[in-house]
Amino acid sequence: PKKAYRYTVEDSIYVHPECRGLGVGTQLLTSLIAECDLRGFREMIAVIGDSENTASIKLHEHCGFRHVGVFKNVGYKFDRWLDSVLMQRTLAGGDTMNC
Repeated sequence: PKKAYRYTVEDSIYVHPECRGLGVGTQLLTSLIAECDLRGFREMIAVIGDSENTASIKLHEHCGFRHVGVFKNVGYKFDRWLDSVLMQRTLAGGDTMNC
């Protein structure tokens, strides 16, 4: 809760394996983006915990996120090293909001 970052939010979307591929993630993320727009947030970031998680990366791309970086080999899980993919999306107040 740092005051300097009060206009930025991070999203997390988790979809049950049985519901993947049905558009649930898109519906959830689209609704979350709309709510954050209404609340006056400026930027939304996503930290995707595996560069091989193409479903999450594609979901975020589909919803207007852009790649801003990758932290290589920063996590270790399932007997392998994982990257963290960084993505960002400007919200409705992004270019016009005065602080």
